[in-house]
Amino acid sequence: MENKPAVLVLEDGTTCYGKAFGAIGTTGGEICFNTGMTGYQEVFTDPSYFGQVLIMNNVHIGNYGISIEDVESDGIKIKGLIGRNLEELYSRKKAQGSLDEYLKSQNIVAIEGVDTRALVTHIRSKGAMNCIISSEILDAEVLKKKLSEVPDMSGLELASFVSTNVPYELGDPSSPVRIAVMDYGIKRNILNCMVSRGAYVKVFPAKTCLEEVKKFNPAGYFISNGPGDPASMDYAVDTIKGILKEEKPTFGICLGHQLLALANDIPTFKMHHGHRGVNHPVKNLITGRCEITTQNHGFGVDPEAVKKADHIEITHVNLNDQSIEGIRVKGKPAFSVQYHPESTPGPNDSRYLFDDFINLVKNHK
Repeated sequence: MENKPAVLVLEDGTTCYGKAFGAIGTTGGEICFNTGMTGYQEVFTDPSYFGQVLIMNNVHIGNYGISIEDVESDGIKIKGLIGRNLEELYSRKKAQGSLDEYLKSQNIVAIEGVDTRALVTHIRSKGAMNCIISSEILDAEVLKKKLSEVPDMSGLELASFVSTNVPYELGDPSSPVRIAVMDYGIKRNILNCMVSRGAYVKVFPAKTCLEEVKKFNPAGYFISNGPGDPASMDYAVDTIKGILKEEKPTFGICLGHQLLALANDIPTFKMHHGHRGVNHPVKNLITGRCEITTQNHGFGVDPEAVKKADHIEITHVNLNDQSIEGIRVKGKPAFSVQYHPESTPGPNDSRYLFDDFINLVKNHK
């Protein structure tokens, strides 16, 4: 493996040569980057990354191995991985295996030996684009032709591909805090954050009709994170419009934030290169406090449309670029954030949002 070559080709023609890692093969998707130094396994298993090829910007990835505890779904969701040094050797005693073994077991193609910081700088300048990695086809011209077959992320509906196929329940069935969760690609720790606060949750497949969800007799609704273009999810927007008519506490995260905005006639847009990492500063406009947040999104809520909407209040903004990071619907117990307060492995600055939601459910009449 250590001498087997691999090739990365970007949509703009940029070509990088490196070494094969993980499974041998060819894969393509939208290229994006994550700035986190830790939490790589949680990142790889986050359903919001479905359809994307990920650059891990930190120099060493894999050096503390793989543990079955560090997952956010039932498997790796990224399409491919790009690293500077992807490590087979690991130091953590409780790890069950290496990153290389993990990627091979789930047929994930990766390339290492790439100057990831130069590549990230390039994407920050040029913007998000598709790419292809191969460790079986080494002719860049052939790969450029194959790259044309990779679908563009704009207009792509992916949530239904990563959602659960059947409803399931977690928590204490006797709890009055009954939360109906719309699963558009939910992370496990989001559910843990609600269940650990005494909630009883039922998770529904993405395209479940609201009448079916209402049979659960929920006291509140949760709209999950997930992959793809929110503007392609008319079925979800219609469901959320119905949820808002219920006048029950409603909380959305990431894709759920974007869908809540769309349900209130606020458009979304494709960002230049998105926000992904564990170190993004956000200001809570209600409290005036700053939070260091975990983020993973390539779409955002139109800031000008939000500012013009009389029925929407902006609650959080990104301190790097002033993008909208949180809203609430005036006159309704509904709010959302663009970032990830469940944030495994951290930071935990934003976990208070789950307390706010559970208290809203408990106190709602």
